[in-house]
Amino acid sequence: MDDVSYGALALALSLVAGVYTWFAYQRRGLGAGLKGAGLTLLPIAAYLTRTLRMLAEIGDAIGDWAVRLVFSPVVWSGIVLAGIAVVLYGAGRVVEARGGGAPAKAPERPRQRGPEQLPPSTSTAAPTSPRRAGRSPAPVDDEFADIEALLKNRGIT
Repeated sequence: MDDVSYGALALALSLVAGVYTWFAYQRRGLGAGLKGAGLTLLPIAAYLTRTLRMLAEIGDAIGDWAVRLVFSPVVWSGIVLAGIAVVLYGAGRVVEARGGGAPAKAPERPRQRGPEQLPPSTSTAAPTSPRRAGRSPAPVDDEFADIEALLKNRGIT
């Protein structure tokens, strides 16, 4: 397209926007008419700053890309591979979420422990904190008495 064609396009777009502006002003008032007038001036501004030509070239490039996309078997094979990649990635996420996919481990033999490596005995009472030493135990309901007894057997106070 040449410069005259872009000028005609800008004028046509401004005329269509002007008609819209007139109806917006009549139906919705001055605020809508002023907003429409601002939009009416944009095609002419785009023509004067050569932005209209740039937008046309961008649209032309997108159209060429779309035609090549639709009619090229190489592009379609790339799309199929991308789809397979997405499905495989999703399947991997599902398998990991279910707890699978980790390599099987051989059972480990228990190691011999020396006396310094033994876990601490549960029969020793845990040291009490200085804050709780002076207080009396809280009153226990009959319903929670058996739970309290279990906790004391385990060394939990």
